[in-house]
Amino acid sequence: MSATPQRHRRNRRLALIATAATAASGALVAAALPAGAAGGDGAGKSRTVDVQLLSFNDFHGTLEPPQGSSGSVTERQADGTTKAIPAGGVEYLATSLREARKGHEYSITAAAGDMIGGSPMLSGLFHDEPTVEALNKLKLDVSSVGNHEFDEGKQELRRMAYGGCHPVEGCFEMGKEFTGSEFKYLAANVVDEKTKRPMMSPTWIWKKGDVKIGFIGVTLEGTPDVVTAEGVKGLKFGDEVETINKYAAELNKQGVKSIVALIHEGGLPANGAYNYDCNVPGAGAGISGAIVDIAKNVDAKVDALVTGHTHQAYACNIPDPAGNPRMVTSAASLGRLFTDTTLTYDRQTKDIVRTAALAPKPVNKVVTRDVPKAPDMTELIDRWKTLAAPVANRPMGYISADVPGRGLDAPEKPLGDLIADAQLEATAPADKGGAQLALMNPGGIRSDLAYKASGEEGDGVVTYGESYTVQPFNNLLNIVDLTGAQLITALQQQVSGPVNGVNPKILQVSKGFTYTLDMTKSGADRIVVDSVKLNGAAIDPAKTYRVAMNEFLAGGGDGFTVLKEHKNKLVGVSDLDAFNALLAKSSAASPIAPPAADRITVIK
Repeated sequence: MSATPQRHRRNRRLALIATAATAASGALVAAALPAGAAGGDGAGKSRTVDVQLLSFNDFHGTLEPPQGSSGSVTERQADGTTKAIPAGGVEYLATSLREARKGHEYSITAAAGDMIGGSPMLSGLFHDEPTVEALNKLKLDVSSVGNHEFDEGKQELRRMAYGGCHPVEGCFEMGKEFTGSEFKYLAANVVDEKTKRPMMSPTWIWKKGDVKIGFIGVTLEGTPDVVTAEGVKGLKFGDEVETINKYAAELNKQGVKSIVALIHEGGLPANGAYNYDCNVPGAGAGISGAIVDIAKNVDAKVDALVTGHTHQAYACNIPDPAGNPRMVTSAASLGRLFTDTTLTYDRQTKDIVRTAALAPKPVNKVVTRDVPKAPDMTELIDRWKTLAAPVANRPMGYISADVPGRGLDAPEKPLGDLIADAQLEATAPADKGGAQLALMNPGGIRSDLAYKASGEEGDGVVTYGESYTVQPFNNLLNIVDLTGAQLITALQQQVSGPVNGVNPKILQVSKGFTYTLDMTKSGADRIVVDSVKLNGAAIDPAKTYRVAMNEFLAGGGDGFTVLKEHKNKLVGVSDLDAFNALLAKSSAASPIAPPAADRITVIK
């Protein structure tokens, strides 16, 4: 799902130290191969060859196993019940991918964006150089860019791709210069406004012997809605379908008939279990969201869609414009799953065969933690942790129990309430802005806050590294004037409009601000206007209120366009500083308890 991207300010901190892809095919080969096709072409080669496609998405620099509920996936059992399976961690992902490749002469590893950005401290503190190094070791071949690849702007993204030490902070390891990605980053629909050309390569062709498969990479057209203006300055983001169709035609002209689209845009399956069968009766009936319309309109030349952005797991059959079956996949997020797809390549037609017999369904596989850790990844993590330790291990405060955040599937999250409270406390004094309430976007909550973390500190201790993982963007807080009418409109924009209509983004609110969300209704009507209150008093549409929020929200991010209409802005401390200030008021004897999450009443 989208989060609150922001240019990182780390100087001060560092100074402290077909089926899936295959059941689909562009120029679809006939429902069966010609007679005798399996017998070979007379030159000692079989007519078809299976190509393994391993894919994942939304890794977000999660090198260590994610904390709390973010560190598991839900598995649906045969009897209809579900269970949580611990998953993720690059040491286990590396082992899983390497094991999956065994016995496959033809294997490609691809990703659908957000490999970096919104990362835990181990990677984020070093501008995600550790993650790019890890992805190189994973033998990732190609990835589309995602919205988070633009968190620090286009020049920093180019540095991730092409190498070089950070322009301000320099090289992080003595005598070593960052070499950049060994995999290909694709950005077909991201155009430099000055040159009118894609800012990075639009396509890439994988070749082995006489087998060629083309890749097109795009991010969501709405990237400017979920990234700060500074991050996308000088760039234009084009329509996903138009861009993919354009480059599919160009690949065909180059003789490439087998095509995979890597799309950083996704869908919402009807069930959150990773092994849920979303191929219920009715085209795409088991999935909703932006990817459905994209899949239905991407040219039939494209054989497979590997997607992301929504952090969901699915392998759904959505017919292409010609009515032919085409699988659309996503592997959740944070390295907890990967998708294993078989592409059956026809050497004569040079296309992917999309038939039931030759195109087995893609499978999302869990990155379990009951396999051996990859030693090279352990070495990588240990090396970067040593560099980060002087900053990362400093205690910030104490909690009395887990504080659920990113991993909690609920409109109101205890950690969201705690962050909003921290922002209000930091900005309520008259000389700090005089805020009366605070709003926090849910995508900016990057993790849970676990009572017992990795075992490196005592139970309940929250380190700087853990607080950073929760709030990695270092957005500056803005304290602004909004009318009561604008506040109500902002609440309505949570559940309506082009950005949030299908996938609501419920703002987390500070203590004293309450309202009712009626999910039995639709759109803006889900907000019960009479229920919106501040400290027990109804919000007056004509009255002006002082509201604290991060600069991403104040700029209208995540579809909250009304928040851009604010007046009398005062810039305060960073969201991370505000959060750490709240944590600092706790102690081992008086830890912070998880908020009750009773500020938003939900009617279902």
